[in-house]
Amino acid sequence: MLIAYLIFGVFGFIIVSTFMHQMTVRQLEQDKARELYKNASLMAQNEALAVYKNEMSLISLKDIIDRNAAISDAVVRIVNPSGLIIVSSDYDLDVDNPEVIENFDVTSLSGSFYSVGTFYDSLDGTYLTVASPITSGPVVHGYVVASYDIDLLEESSNHLLNLDYILLLIMFLLSLIILIFFTELVYIPLRKIITGTEQYASGNLHYEISIESDDEIGYLAASLAYMAQELAKGEDNQKKIVANVSHDFRSPLTSIKGYLEAMNDGTIPPELFPKYTGIVINETDRLIKLTNNLLTLNNLNTSGMILDRTDFDINNVIRQTASTFEGSCRGKMITIELALVGDILYVNADLGKIQQVLYNLIDNAIKFSHKNSIIRIETAEKHNKVFVSVKDSGIGIPKESVPLVFDRFYKSDLSRGKDKKGTGLGLSITREIIRAHKENINVISTEGVGSEFIFSLPLSDDDVTGEDE
Repeated sequence: MLIAYLIFGVFGFIIVSTFMHQMTVRQLEQDKARELYKNASLMAQNEALAVYKNEMSLISLKDIIDRNAAISDAVVRIVNPSGLIIVSSDYDLDVDNPEVIENFDVTSLSGSFYSVGTFYDSLDGTYLTVASPITSGPVVHGYVVASYDIDLLEESSNHLLNLDYILLLIMFLLSLIILIFFTELVYIPLRKIITGTEQYASGNLHYEISIESDDEIGYLAASLAYMAQELAKGEDNQKKIVANVSHDFRSPLTSIKGYLEAMNDGTIPPELFPKYTGIVINETDRLIKLTNNLLTLNNLNTSGMILDRTDFDINNVIRQTASTFEGSCRGKMITIELALVGDILYVNADLGKIQQVLYNLIDNAIKFSHKNSIIRIETAEKHNKVFVSVKDSGIGIPKESVPLVFDRFYKSDLSRGKDKKGTGLGLSITREIIRAHKENINVISTEGVGSEFIFSLPLSDDDVTGEDE
């Protein structure tokens, strides 16, 4: 921009000093020539013709020519066709010593109504000259010749050019202001953005782009900062995932290795092998569950989720899924209470994945419920949607932890104390399944009172049609 600005200034000066100068001189010549020719024509038709008709004396004509010449700053002469100067404004009338313009031939000016030069060497210097014929019928008695010093035209031209130079200077200064504003509003912020992107590319995702503006540049900077923030958050989450996976894998592997080494070196007697073999199998099952959950979650986020949508009875699915927890509920003396809308309630969703959602939510509710408590599962129908609620009266979730319960590997301190075998992936998988259905899942929880998870599903078209009927 600075180079372009300097080029603009140089070329502007060249244009004004050359092309504009030539155009101005040419225009002034034409304007002055028209003015002289107009005045010469009026004089040729009136005063000069009156002299040739003996209606006016040469002395009177001389006075008129002098006045006209003084007004127009021109040299005015009456010349007969042979080149004899009858009257001239630049010297006194002298009938006895007339002057003659050698080679005088007005027809040579037929290409233009004016000429620039010495006019057949009759003038000292360069003049703009016009000649208007003095006619009476077909007879040409002579010519009114008016000449204007070209130096005066140059002075006028230079005066106009000075105005052009001033205008150019003003435009140059105004463009300098624009350049300064451009530098402050565009160039410097863009440099900051470029520096920021270079920092992000090098891995410094916490670099801050310090741009505070409400225009497109500010929006771009804010978008880049938001992108870097999300990438940093993703990187932090990745590190957290690696740390959590390492921790969750290390504990059961350490147990398995310890028990097997103890069995191998005889620390554990053979009669206790069945007991510790069962522990090793449980730890192995825990590793398999963790691995499967990781693969499931990874598939959801990378290749997307392919849904096998069908119309099915959500009430029946809830009954079947709840019945699979009969043993777990009996052990903790927990009652699952169902409050379902109607006997049959059809939704349009992926049956297998919704079963997984219900299994995760009910499993969590049982894990964190007190003994002799009730888990309530409800369905409700509203605005062509079915809302499913799984509510327990267990330990609840701390207020600061509620927004984080769907994050991968997240476990609150309460859940760690209550269930050390959990992977922290169940609710994250649940949320991804519901999102794949383009629906929502929310949690309402009070610490020490219990938690309620509510998710929505679309009501099937058949059910809507039957309801309308």
